[in-house]
Amino acid sequence: MEENEESEELTEAEEKQDVKTGVKSKSRRRVQKSKQIQVHKKIHTGKKSHTCDQCGRSFKQKTGLKEHMKIHTGEKPYTCDQCGKSFSKANSFKLHLRYHSGKRPYTCDQCGKDFFRTDALKNHRKVHTQEKPHICSLCGKSFTELAALKKHQKRHSGVKNHMCFDCENVFFDSAQLRRHQRTHTGEKPYKCSHCDKSFSQSEHLKTHERVHTGEKPYPCDHCGKSFARKGHLKGHMKTHTREKYHCPPCGKRFASSSSLLNHTRNKCLKS
Repeated sequence: MEENEESEELTEAEEKQDVKTGVKSKSRRRVQKSKQIQVHKKIHTGKKSHTCDQCGRSFKQKTGLKEHMKIHTGEKPYTCDQCGKSFSKANSFKLHLRYHSGKRPYTCDQCGKDFFRTDALKNHRKVHTQEKPHICSLCGKSFTELAALKKHQKRHSGVKNHMCFDCENVFFDSAQLRRHQRTHTGEKPYKCSHCDKSFSQSEHLKTHERVHTGEKPYPCDHCGKSFARKGHLKGHMKTHTREKYHCPPCGKRFASSSSLLNHTRNKCLKS
């Protein structure tokens, strides 16, 4: 038999007694436990009874809705005292602090690389499996991450509505704009945990750290040789596909533009 509504609330006398003594009564502990059980059950049922009246998104817990509402109000109560960046969610703020601390608690069991976040580790593992489940319906290009697909699709639309007020350059999304703005501010928030180098973009930090870890996530399908950078793999592939760079004066061909440039500067022009 289910308890009635009255049994799930404290009486006025019990409320006053808790306030007076400063100690949680058995009744209060029972009510709190009951509420915790109800919240936990929603994990299994999938019920989302707390709905945002501005965008219609629903949440399992009232706290989730409360955090979400800060997106609409623009409230960002969590501020980093190291770089001044502010956040609307406590979890986002905690994750951000890891970038400054250098702590990477999540490790890939295949290559030993460490990550700040569990979702970053999950996406990284697709490098080993070559899994690219997110496919663009317009051009067929596939991606390991959903965020990368969404960013790619914005290029098809051609809409650039994020403007830099310093130079009036326009970008597809806010992330691109933020990266660009660091060229004006000189900000380099991404610090290498192995040395004292800092970078303006997280991608540059990832690439740099491979110098320390020895990670080479880009293997050649033809010969198995691996590379730390995608650009290096593309250059290497030309040795297999025979996409040579041609020197018109002497007719020689080269696997890369840098080799051709070196040839024209040091050999061809001297002969």
